[in-house]
Amino acid sequence: MTSPAPDWTTAFPPPRATVLSLTGGEVVKMFDDMDITSSMRGFLLVDVRREDWVGGTIKTSLNLPAQSFYQSRKVLLDLCERAGIKMVVFYCGSSNGRGPRCANWMQDSIDDIAKFGMKSTLQVRILKGGIKGWVREFQGGFMEGFEEGMWDLGC
Repeated sequence: MTSPAPDWTTAFPPPRATVLSLTGGEVVKMFDDMDITSSMRGFLLVDVRREDWVGGTIKTSLNLPAQSFYQSRKVLLDLCERAGIKMVVFYCGSSNGRGPRCANWMQDSIDDIAKFGMKSTLQVRILKGGIKGWVREFQGGFMEGFEEGMWDLGC
């Protein structure tokens, strides 16, 4: 009899940081601000779902599954710095597990480079309620690949 595979989270150190949350309304305002300004987009949404990445995602989101995020967090930090991104917002299904874990790991990376005198102005946030909260609030608005049948909109 084979023992079950260990939980992926045990393969990586627990995050040290505690990142703040943004509401869906605050993210929509960032989209609105983006539409009325000629400056480059200053935020990035990161969807860290893997198998449950169905039914759609918030528009412009980058999918980086949580199970492989720890190894790529420093690359994402470098890319955000080079692209002039000012804020990265993480989310998962409900933003109770994977989203906060990845956001906190990202903040840990920022804190770690600061120890060597390298300052980052990148802000890291968590989308409160995750994609499920987003769907409840916006009924599929601001989403790509939205499939209404995949969501319980009666909540």
